[in-house]
Amino acid sequence: MIFIAVRFTVRPEYSDQWLTLVDDFTRATRAEAGNLFFDWSRDVEDPNRFVLLEAFADADAGAVHVRSDHFKAGLEAMAGAIATTPEIINVDIPDARGWSAMAELSPRA
Repeated sequence: MIFIAVRFTVRPEYSDQWLTLVDDFTRATRAEAGNLFFDWSRDVEDPNRFVLLEAFADADAGAVHVRSDHFKAGLEAMAGAIATTPEIINVDIPDARGWSAMAELSPRA
């Protein structure tokens, strides 16, 4: 599994529009055969910062994603709205297939 975390700092005038701005990109990526998840979060302390957690089945699926038209269109849409160059963590986790249950915590009955 290829796991990617990207932190975006958005210009303040785009913060409330960000999830709408990336909606087509998000939907198209989630529809890719090799996509395992593609989830956005907004920072609770900085409303201009968003984090994207995404995963792909393998390096080939990640390469298909980066070569896609919606990836190029997504970057173009985001370029005018970001305040700084995004920060990224990109790791290959062999034999992983996505989220697992947390062993240390479960709901009370």
